[in-house]
Amino acid sequence: MDGGSSVKSQWFALSIGFAFTLSASLYLWTKKSTPDFPNGDATAEIIKLQASLKGALDKCAAERQGRIRAQKALREALSKSSCDKVESTSYPMAPIGVVHSCFSTRNGTPRQPLLVPLAKATLRFDPARVPQASLEGLEGYSHCWIIYVFHLNTDIEKLWKHPSQSKFKAKVRVPRLKGERIGVFATRSPHRPCPIGLTVAKVEAVDRHKVLLSGVDLVDGTPVLDIKPYLPYCDSIHGAIVPDWVKVDNVLAIASVNFSQGFSSSLADCWSLVEKKSLYSSPEEFQSLIRQVLSWDIRSVSQRSRPVKTKGGIGDDDNVENTVCPASKVESVQDEEACEQDSSNVVYHLLLEGLDVSYGVDSDANVVVEKVSLPSRLPSSGEISLAQCGKHSAKTLPRHDLQCRLGR
Repeated sequence: MDGGSSVKSQWFALSIGFAFTLSASLYLWTKKSTPDFPNGDATAEIIKLQASLKGALDKCAAERQGRIRAQKALREALSKSSCDKVESTSYPMAPIGVVHSCFSTRNGTPRQPLLVPLAKATLRFDPARVPQASLEGLEGYSHCWIIYVFHLNTDIEKLWKHPSQSKFKAKVRVPRLKGERIGVFATRSPHRPCPIGLTVAKVEAVDRHKVLLSGVDLVDGTPVLDIKPYLPYCDSIHGAIVPDWVKVDNVLAIASVNFSQGFSSSLADCWSLVEKKSLYSSPEEFQSLIRQVLSWDIRSVSQRSRPVKTKGGIGDDDNVENTVCPASKVESVQDEEACEQDSSNVVYHLLLEGLDVSYGVDSDANVVVEKVSLPSRLPSSGEISLAQCGKHSAKTLPRHDLQCRLGR
């Protein structure tokens, strides 16, 4: 009995010691984890800090809402038309690059992209606006969209005026409709309220700040606003419907393109002067370009219906008799008939890579390319310029509907 009581007494003493030690440790831990406030009022200090945090969060939210309201007001102000100052509705956009194309002038520039597969161009980007890294990955696409400006339109200055004074024409002549007029938004005419163009081209190579393209329908010097990759799964629309007149291809088709006996020698004489800067590797490739370009009737509607020669046009020889029918005098059917002549006697001029290509078209739509020469001079004002009529309206032509109003 005495041994058992001794053991119980020892266990009791150990239990009391353990409980005391645990209580002391718990007291000390609580003391360390509780801040020592001057007045011992921890709850009041916590509430004060929470209120300060909430005030800061509310202030940030109010500032964000203020920025959103200011941005919305700015967008609304930009979208409102101003009768006194049209440029106030402009947006901060500027060209990011320039196209250097094989088409020296508007004449001969295809009316649609990819019609001339050999039509080459180099798109050079402005390094200050387009970092080289912006083009990384573009080489993985076969084609790209190009958004550009019709910078050679002769009526651009009118677009800065109030709509009531701009004299903008709602309808344009369409080559496929043989000059019949149709609404501008039903065509791809360059003469639009906003002279912005959209085209697609094949991506041949990407080199630093340059992109080599083919199949282009862009004249040399075209300013570019943006490029985007072509995506077949969403950009190609199966079952798309177009008007019947768009489906007619033979209206602008050429029966054949042939070259005169002296063409090769004339090209060889000029090629040495342009070879180093040319986009083409050989005279034979350049000749293939000429064939592809002239496989479509690049003449304007008025030229096809009333062919005329240029007066001292680009590349004309001095001993060739040139006749001209000033557009300013063509005001009636009688005047138009008086200017008509056999189309087989008409010499047209096409500038490619800075070289003047002389050719003729007979009544059966057969083209004969006569020669290649260096351009002599630009046509003077008031003359019908066969080397300037094309994708854009010619600078040298008066504002008559008989001239190059292309509806493409």
